[in-house]
Amino acid sequence: MEHELVKLLNVIKDEIADENTFHQGIANLLLFRKQIFDIILQFKKELTRSEFNAMPFIDANGFHNKTIAYSIWHIFRIEDIVIHTLINKDDQIFFSEGYQRRIASPIKTTGNELIKQEIADFSQSLNLEELYQYAEAVKSSTDDFLGRLLFCDLERHFDDNDKQQIKELGVVSPSENARWLIDYWCGETLRGLILMPLSEHWMAHIYASCIIKSALR
Repeated sequence: MEHELVKLLNVIKDEIADENTFHQGIANLLLFRKQIFDIILQFKKELTRSEFNAMPFIDANGFHNKTIAYSIWHIFRIEDIVIHTLINKDDQIFFSEGYQRRIASPIKTTGNELIKQEIADFSQSLNLEELYQYAEAVKSSTDDFLGRLLFCDLERHFDDNDKQQIKELGVVSPSENARWLIDYWCGETLRGLILMPLSEHWMAHIYASCIIKSALR
């Protein structure tokens, strides 16, 4: 599955770079996202609640040193922040739909600041049903956004005002492990954001989650 997704992502990169194939590229991006989200849904069918919190590779280097619950949180918090605060300049679903309370999360950030046992403790605190509801809501909102996107939008840039807005919301921790995110996002064009938080980032964390799942099973 990973090999096929990598091939599809490479096709998407080429297609969205050309105005003549842009819309096909978006269609393939939506397909890519659906295929990965299907894996996320499969986790819910196959894994126990404690397996969502498990850290079999806690001392490893790489995304597989997290938990599956954390990875789902992290993917969709980042996407919600990027799509709504940075790009659309409207309310994040996390806030407008009261998901911090619903998920019972002790944080509103991306979670980059958490390490080792902090990740395990955080994962155990989450209401998994509501986390999945949040993930589906964010994915749906982003898919709608992608469906309306025009080729001429891709070179849109972001500025210091965008950075300040994210900082004021407190959704990225000021810790060394997290604060770089704001400069990274705002240093990308819209095209760059499509190719990282909205696609490659999904694949990296869900592949790592599959490694965790395999170790548990």
